[in-house]
Amino acid sequence: MPGDGDAADVHVDLGPLCPHCSEPWLRPTNLPGRYRCVYCLHRFELASVCPNCGEHSTIVRMSSTAILKCNSCGDSMLQAI
Repeated sequence: MPGDGDAADVHVDLGPLCPHCSEPWLRPTNLPGRYRCVYCLHRFELASVCPNCGEHSTIVRMSSTAILKCNSCGDSMLQAI
């Protein structure tokens, strides 16, 4: 029956995880390629070179579907500013 589901079964996507505090409150700012965590207030910039493995990636700064993880190693493409 509808409504019999357990509350623990419901998953709510609050947004991407912050690389600093790991909370799901990373939001884009009014500047392209810039993000700010509304939980810890740290600021980040989307990089074209992965800080972990050095792999170069084409970035789409103006897209709401920007890829924040490296396609090669899976690490974050965000650098603290």
